[in-house]
Amino acid sequence: MTNLTPASLELFTALANDAGNWNGTPMFEGGQKEKGNLADLKKKGLLKTQTEEGCTWVFFTEEGKAFGEANGIDMTYAYICKPRVAA
Repeated sequence: MTNLTPASLELFTALANDAGNWNGTPMFEGGQKEKGNLADLKKKGLLKTQTEEGCTWVFFTEEGKAFGEANGIDMTYAYICKPRVAA
């Protein structure tokens, strides 16, 4: 199981809870401190991000979905990015 700091878990939970408001891909609006927690979540493989026109969008991975569900977080609305398969 992935171990997160309380702050990283709080950010993950907030993003998952906000996913339904953004068609499954919540926008990250954190400050410098939260950027460190976001980097931690990415490093642990729970989510990916994409920055477009100055906005950072969050995409949950299969690992992120499993982590959320294992921790009682509703992942119903989270968009789950699938790994790319080489052709």
